[in-house]
Amino acid sequence: MTDTIRAREQRTGWILLIPALLVLLLVYAYPILRSFWLSLFTQNLGTELQPVFSGLENYGRMAQDGRFWQSIINTTVFTISSLILELILGMAIALVLNQAFRGRSTVRTIAIIPWALPTALIATTWAWIFNAEFGVWNDILMRLNIIPEGQGINWLGEPTLAMMSVIAADVWKTTPFISILLLAGLQSIPEDLYEAHAIDGASAWQSFRQITLPLLMPQILIASLFRFAQAFGIFDLIAVMTGGGPAGATETVSIYVYATIMRYLDFGYGAALVVITFLVLILAVALAAVLLSKTRTALRG
Repeated sequence: MTDTIRAREQRTGWILLIPALLVLLLVYAYPILRSFWLSLFTQNLGTELQPVFSGLENYGRMAQDGRFWQSIINTTVFTISSLILELILGMAIALVLNQAFRGRSTVRTIAIIPWALPTALIATTWAWIFNAEFGVWNDILMRLNIIPEGQGINWLGEPTLAMMSVIAADVWKTTPFISILLLAGLQSIPEDLYEAHAIDGASAWQSFRQITLPLLMPQILIASLFRFAQAFGIFDLIAVMTGGGPAGATETVSIYVYATIMRYLDFGYGAALVVITFLVLILAVALAAVLLSKTRTALRG
């Protein structure tokens, strides 16, 4: 009787899942399959209007495309740097917001404002902050006599500084997302564990390493995977701040795909870029999940 009820509940669950699965197929599966189909054709509206079947030629072309591989490197540097900084700052902010102090609710509300603001607006603001002539950051450095008066640094015009600038803007905007998730995890940890650990003579750092980190690892895993996927597909922030420049120093895969399709009208090759980027992202997220899972196991051990 129990097995019959369980089977009926499972069948009902699958029936209820069908609409959501259909939506996922339409939103995710169809575009990817369509992109793979288009990637098998050569279609460039700048040279020929009709698509010509070319098999895997676009993928072979990609292997020789230095600009594509450079965009992969740029995306990897941006993603890893942003994620590490966001996890460190997000953890610090979450630990502070988890403490009891006057006005905590107000501070928590203010802390999520950067994440709630539109990315294009944030990017425009940071582009002005790092402006070589009128930027606030250069003005602060001049007032502190770190750089000479009237010799502002061209933050968005030098390759390394431009990458650092877009990373700083992304970290400022998305760190609240990490801190919110980690704060929710911190609030689920019983205070009795810390009290018992303190009675045993453990220091604050030992409690953080032996209690907080292991119990918080599920939230760290979820936050990291979300942010990894979002950072790897970054487009709007870099498009507004640098447009991928200078000299392609901040051109991510998304920026390159956009330029290939919308500027050069090369739909076949652009579709191949989309497919490979999707596969790389899936592989990267899977590897990140495995590494974080192993880290969680090690911490618990």
